[in-house]
Amino acid sequence: METHEAFRADLARSVRLLGAFRLEQSDPSFFYGLLARDTVAQLSTYADLDGALVADIGGGPGYFAEALRAAGARTVCVDCDAGEMRARDGAMPEGAVLGSALEIPLRTGSVDVCFSSNVLEHVPDPLAMADEIVRVTRPGGLVYLSYTSWLSPWGGHETSPWHYFGGHRAARRYERRYGRPPKNVYGESMYAVSVSRMLGWARRQTRAEVLDAIPRYHPRWARHVLLLPGIREVVTWNLLLVLRRR
Repeated sequence: METHEAFRADLARSVRLLGAFRLEQSDPSFFYGLLARDTVAQLSTYADLDGALVADIGGGPGYFAEALRAAGARTVCVDCDAGEMRARDGAMPEGAVLGSALEIPLRTGSVDVCFSSNVLEHVPDPLAMADEIVRVTRPGGLVYLSYTSWLSPWGGHETSPWHYFGGHRAARRYERRYGRPPKNVYGESMYAVSVSRMLGWARRQTRAEVLDAIPRYHPRWARHVLLLPGIREVVTWNLLLVLRRR
C-alpha cells in the first residue's frame, strides 16, 4: 500500500489542478492520474480506505480505482460504456462491472464507500443517480459525490465557455470549428446540473447525513462561496458532497 502525503486544500493545490485541466484531452494519463491521486488523498480525510470496499461509479478506464487500490482499498469499477472502460490500454479495469449509474448493479448497503467523480452531469436524472449511490452504501459508510456544475467556466466541457449562450448552440459551434461533434453532447451525454439542485437534494436526505459540501478544487477557505446563491453557480466550479449513510 502506498503512503499518501497529508492532504492540503491550499491555493498551490488549486493552481496545480486547474492548470492540469488543459491536458485532459492531450495527455489523459497525466491529468487523470494527478486528479485521482489528489482525490484519494482528499477522500482519505473522511474515511479509512485500507481494506474498505469502494464502488467507483462511472469509473471508466479505472484511474481512480487504481489510486484507491494503491491506498489499500478493494474496488468495484462500474460504468455503462465498455469502450470507455477499455480506453486506457484496451483491457477492462480490475473489478469492472458493466452497468448504469441510474440502476447500480450492486446490492443495497453492500459497499463501505461509494465514490463518483464528474459523472453526475452526464446522466439524464442526477437525483436518481445520487439516490442510487446512497442506496448501495452500507449504514455508517461514506458517499463521495462530485460533479461539474453547468454554470461554471468548465460547465460545457470542451464546448466551454460558449455553453453560456446555450448548450445546443455551443455544440453546433464546436462542430463547425472542428468538423466533428463534441464528445460531450448537450442533452444526450451532458446535462445542466446546478449547485442549488444538488445542495437541496443533500439537505433533504433522510437516509444520510451531510458531512461536507465544498468547492472540490478550491482552497479550504473558499468553502463559504456556497452561501452565496447565484454566485456559487459560477464560482464553485465543481461541487463535492460528502455524506455518511445512516
